[in-house]
Amino acid sequence: MPRSIQYKGIPEGRTFKAARFAEYFVRHDMPWPLHPTGALDLSEDTFKDMARAHPRLGPLRELRVALSQMRLADLAVGADGRNRCLLSAFRARTGRNQPSNSRFIFGPSTWLRGLIRPEPGWGIAYIDWSQQEFGIAAALSRGPPDAGGVSLRRPVPDVRQTGRRGTPHGYETKHPREREQFKACVLAVQYGMGEESLAMRIGQPVARARELLGLHRETYRVFWRWSDAALDYAMLYGKLWTAFGWTLHVGPDPNPRSIRNFPMQANGAEMLRLACCLATERGIRVCAPVHDALLIEAPLEDLEGAVAATQAAMAEASRVVLDGFELTTEADLVRYPSRYMDKRGVQMWDTVWEVIGRLDEATEEAA
Repeated sequence: MPRSIQYKGIPEGRTFKAARFAEYFVRHDMPWPLHPTGALDLSEDTFKDMARAHPRLGPLRELRVALSQMRLADLAVGADGRNRCLLSAFRARTGRNQPSNSRFIFGPSTWLRGLIRPEPGWGIAYIDWSQQEFGIAAALSRGPPDAGGVSLRRPVPDVRQTGRRGTPHGYETKHPREREQFKACVLAVQYGMGEESLAMRIGQPVARARELLGLHRETYRVFWRWSDAALDYAMLYGKLWTAFGWTLHVGPDPNPRSIRNFPMQANGAEMLRLACCLATERGIRVCAPVHDALLIEAPLEDLEGAVAATQAAMAEASRVVLDGFELTTEADLVRYPSRYMDKRGVQMWDTVWEVIGRLDEATEEAA
């Protein structure tokens, strides 16, 4: 752009300043992790965790991610406007797909998924398993909820069971903050997160994170016995495997967190592959598998039927992998001329187009 053009309301030459950012979180009384050298930890993982604990940081994180991943020229888009890239099936130790983040539309920042739009006369649907990893844990641990198992209907530990606090009805609406903390705790358990990392994620003292992890062990005793047994078996015999035989071989320097997480992730990968096969064999146009979801397309008059058929295929895949235990799915339908939009990226998408609109106006004025 010509340097002589001045864009109203759009500052030029601004970059992220660590010192100014430090002043910001000190002013707002927000703790921030430091490197051993004393410098701010500005890694993407840290920003992601802190944005969860402090939603006001969400737009800033989106902007940093967008600027670091703004490589749209790398997207593998053909002349027909379709994004095709190598899915790298089985690349991960868990058997999950690992497509290139720069070549796959679901790799860059979430707001860029707004570029996905069905063709005229067509619709698309994003169909994902509801709480897939929780459901897999429930099926594999086989623990009834009242005995401390993992319940698919209530995967988040309910503090009412511990007698600490809560109300008989309307807990989720009356105590949203506590529920979010417990939800973060459950996710932390799935990935083997420690108390310090959990404390950073929920923006609470380490003592609170330690309490939450303790309550999880107390509430879901059967799950923890199963998880401990899986880890012990892997350490003793050097391997774990999925329902279809995908095997994790434990090396000389094992990571207990990865071992505990393997059954959920690897069986989820098996489930996704089977669902793709079943849906394709039933005539469903599968555009892409996305971790725990399928993106499909269909003519507008057939869209709802295609969604129902895909959900049936995904339900069957879960029953096969989990020995009869069925997981439910949720579908997000998008009809032309609307476009697909991840709710986490809506604010950034709107902001970008607002700025583009002002740039266009400034260019017209300068012309």
